[in-house]
Amino acid sequence: MAERNRHRISRRDMVKIAGGVAAGGVVGGMAVSLSGRDSAGAAQTGTPASSPSTSSTAAPKAAFAHPGLLHNADDLNRAKARVAAKAEPWLAGWQRMTANRHSASTWKPNARDTIIRGGPGQNYGILFNDIHASYQNALRWKIAGTKENAEAAVAILNAWSATFTTLTGNSDRFLASGIYGYQFANAAELVRDYPGFNLSRFKKMLLNVFYPLSDDFLKRHNGAFITNYWANWDLCNIAAIMAIGILCDDIAKFDQAVEYFKNGEGNGSVKHAVPFVYEDQGLAQWQESGRDQGHTVMGIGLMGSVCEMAWNQGVDFYGYDNNRLMKAAEYVAKYNLGGDVPFTKYTWGTGTRGARREQAVISNIGRGEIRPVWELLHNHYARRRRISVPHVTAMAEKVRAEGGGGDYGANSGGFDQLGFGTLLHSK
Repeated sequence: MAERNRHRISRRDMVKIAGGVAAGGVVGGMAVSLSGRDSAGAAQTGTPASSPSTSSTAAPKAAFAHPGLLHNADDLNRAKARVAAKAEPWLAGWQRMTANRHSASTWKPNARDTIIRGGPGQNYGILFNDIHASYQNALRWKIAGTKENAEAAVAILNAWSATFTTLTGNSDRFLASGIYGYQFANAAELVRDYPGFNLSRFKKMLLNVFYPLSDDFLKRHNGAFITNYWANWDLCNIAAIMAIGILCDDIAKFDQAVEYFKNGEGNGSVKHAVPFVYEDQGLAQWQESGRDQGHTVMGIGLMGSVCEMAWNQGVDFYGYDNNRLMKAAEYVAKYNLGGDVPFTKYTWGTGTRGARREQAVISNIGRGEIRPVWELLHNHYARRRRISVPHVTAMAEKVRAEGGGGDYGANSGGFDQLGFGTLLHSK
């Protein structure tokens, strides 16, 4: 399948673009189309042409759709209507969220000026709990219209942007910049227009605290050999840069994330994260499959999040390189459902000089672990694209209704995904 690499722009926004870019033209180095998807976000049939080779030009903020991170307006309106009608499975997803203590409007922010992940004095649990509380409260407002939830989300986000200046620790600080950077941006995107939310100050916090770490990691990898860090490390920082770019209407940062996803040298770029493809089986091996299944599923979820945010801006990474992610998701789902999958010996370099290591067999550590990542993938491939993904579908059905942060344990792993895919990503 040819790559689809386009911004989706409404007809109203197209008129706003300086210079009047015609349909099929280029904004920020990306081809623009008014006909790539219908109003509900469903993929149209046919194979799109590759975007033209054109130098990047400056673009105004109208090039970005808002809300346009993990959830677009159609997602939110659909969830609102289905919950009001008490339709399943949306109602089950809604009940899962409203039962989560993080979604309560009584949640009070616990903002700090310094957050440490890794090494002495770790306190990063404070941050991820508040992020998930802001996100869940924002969703409750978007879906039920409850003002008290919106105000709770805004209070949390405003408290952090007024206080937070330093994210530090050992190398794990780069996990924090990635995971919490993209999650924070998603929470803010939901309330970006709510009265009293200081969006300008929040953007500055993301740009001054999170982006520099994410940018530095993708460029220098903490001084390590390029393959030293697992795919998750790159992917969470790709997600953060993309989310920050969209929230801040910053084409350059969005383009940076797009370029790294396609061509980055580290393990998070798509061909490194999915190193071996078994075309005859419709499967593809994930980079961390020989490590353990918890991190493998986490990686699938992070790549899915990157793809969804890109999709909501008109860029199709889900179908990139002949559906490479889809085959990897099928592989991971099949193995974690108890099935057999092929495995190719994986060799990589570690440390600062690239000392060689290898994995000869797939790891069964954490096999069958549940994380809320599957509804999003099922929705895109099985619903939007009408492609058979039996293992992803079976896994989505197994974990339904998906919860979110706070529903999968108190440790950081239970907060690696924002979750609630049954509520937001069901068609």
